[in-house]
Amino acid sequence: MNVSIIIPTLNEASNIARLLEYIRQNAGPQLLEVLLVDGGSTDDTVAIAQIKGAQVIHCPTRSRAAQMNLGAKHARGEVLYFIHADTLPPQNFLEAIHTALANGLCMGCFRYRFDSSSWLLKCNAWFTRFNFLWCQGGDKTFFILTDTFTELGGYDEKYVIMEEYDFIRRARKKYLMPTLPHTAIVSARKYQQNSWLRVQLANLLVFNLFRVGLEPIRLKKIYKQILN
Repeated sequence: MNVSIIIPTLNEASNIARLLEYIRQNAGPQLLEVLLVDGGSTDDTVAIAQIKGAQVIHCPTRSRAAQMNLGAKHARGEVLYFIHADTLPPQNFLEAIHTALANGLCMGCFRYRFDSSSWLLKCNAWFTRFNFLWCQGGDKTFFILTDTFTELGGYDEKYVIMEEYDFIRRARKKYLMPTLPHTAIVSARKYQQNSWLRVQLANLLVFNLFRVGLEPIRLKKIYKQILN
């Protein structure tokens, strides 16, 4: 099955060249296209992506859910693979995805580690091997059959934050979504710009408010008030 990679971006000039080069070096014949869906970057994200050979799509809405849905609408692949701009997927990501789908799965994700030697972040990363909802998130990178994504209605665009958690919560009512034993590498920049404790508190608060049904726009406001 051929794969369309979808990368939502907003001012990711410092990361996007590294990711696109990494994909080029590790991709195989199953990779059909790389779609970068930009939410209105004011830096060189778009120019760099074009130089590196990605197909750039401009999204009128600055929202990851809307950007990923737009990418899915443009995608020609039988499989969609969503990657954040500051995350490097496992080196063998295409082989791992192919094997998972050949074994009857229709979606899945990967565990990850941070690009940091912090023992606190190593502890955080250890939990990403589990499938509890609080262990999920877009940093795990997420693949899904295009037909299944369409069947599930894509991302709910009212979720201007926690969009992946909402999608996974809905998807797992019908399908298995395992975490595969391959490791992505995630930037620790959020923790470096704030602190481990502040990020943990923000994540814990917003996750629990999400579970009890607080409006997404209020969730995002609370999150932004805590973190830089």
